[in-house]
Amino acid sequence: MIQPRPLSFPKNFVWGFAAAAPQIEGAAFTHGKGPSVWDTFAREPGRVLNGDTLDTACEHYTRYAQDFKLMRSLGASHYRLSLAWPRIYPDGDGALNQKGLDFYHRLFDSMNKHGLKPWVTMFHWDLPQTLETRFGGWRDRRVADAFAIYADTIVKAFGDRVKNWITLNEVMCFTQLGYGNGQKAPGLKLGAGVVNQTYHNALLCHGHAVRAVREHGGRGARVGITDNSYCPIPVTETEADIAAARKAFRQGNWRVLDPIYNGRYDPAYLKAAGADRPVVAKGDLSLIAQPTDFLGLNIYTGEFVRAGKRGAVEKLAFPSSYPKADAVWLKIAPQALYWGPRLAAEVYGVKKIYITENGCGYDDSPPVAGEVHDLHRRDLVRNYLAELRRATVDGVPVAGYFLWSFMDNYEWEDGYQRRFGVVYCDFQTQKRTPKLSARWYSEVMARNALV
Repeated sequence: MIQPRPLSFPKNFVWGFAAAAPQIEGAAFTHGKGPSVWDTFAREPGRVLNGDTLDTACEHYTRYAQDFKLMRSLGASHYRLSLAWPRIYPDGDGALNQKGLDFYHRLFDSMNKHGLKPWVTMFHWDLPQTLETRFGGWRDRRVADAFAIYADTIVKAFGDRVKNWITLNEVMCFTQLGYGNGQKAPGLKLGAGVVNQTYHNALLCHGHAVRAVREHGGRGARVGITDNSYCPIPVTETEADIAAARKAFRQGNWRVLDPIYNGRYDPAYLKAAGADRPVVAKGDLSLIAQPTDFLGLNIYTGEFVRAGKRGAVEKLAFPSSYPKADAVWLKIAPQALYWGPRLAAEVYGVKKIYITENGCGYDDSPPVAGEVHDLHRRDLVRNYLAELRRATVDGVPVAGYFLWSFMDNYEWEDGYQRRFGVVYCDFQTQKRTPKLSARWYSEVMARNALV
């Protein structure tokens, strides 16, 4: 009988789940929490599907212990979560909300009790609304002054239990999509100059977060950013197409990764931006480029490229029948989980990479006889993980993987219809039901190998 060879991952590979505070906690105005830009955005007619708000979400604010028990029962020992900035500083700066800090103390105590190691994202899109109202949020560099206070506070408060810190989640989503095309909060459609400045101001916050961890994180503290980097996939794995992908990766990510890893903006980017280039003050780039310990990559899809004429990069449009998830932007491209990390290592010399998000959004049906047979999700994640394993075999420095998401939650402008979880959440009863994909992923984590 033929026995399949185990598709194992490296020893000590980190496996876990991921989620974010605004999407699961609920309790949007409880115990002194201030409104976020998403609390405001969700209440504007037509912004979010069905007018769904973050008010209740998954009630994780009161059910966290049950959720951690379930997470641990599935075999997880690592959990990437975020803290809600407006729960700790309702106005973004100014008065500290002690009840917010106390909540996270209880939460970390519960994680420790259930054997879960926290990976904490400082900011996952929930900017305090008052910062947006007072001076335009990410448009103004004063946001970095407020963030510096917040970062110092949380690292001092939780540094004894948190050793893995992530500064920001997906800069492009809360800058370009928030201020450029209006898709996400605060829902503005402004010019390229404003958008480029929001990127820069976000990177200043990243720099302050790194500084805070270095100053207050204590022994063993590590820090990095999570980026949803543009992932070009060479149509053929030939020298010419790979070179095109490498060039496309650099150009597609130079507003975030270049200043972090090279301490400057690429001259080609500044030339292309012209008068719309960001305003950079003295000392900004040295703050932004402080050395980090890892790069987190959120990878769901990619774009196919090939070598064009005279060194140009040719990007190929997806045909209408190309396979996708119910999240229409999520074109199914498993090779992105190979090429994204590989190109980050080759182009920017990144020495340690974690996949901090990967998964898929489908409009899953409710459980039948206690089961949700989400074979489409299992198949998608398995195919992506096969490409990630190929990356590790080829020497790409990938050290861990966090599946998005632990449970169905508030999927931003798609409200509660779009489900990314491997645990089904009935938003009326708040009952959690592990899907088939959760049971499968449990085996992957236990065996450190594809099954």
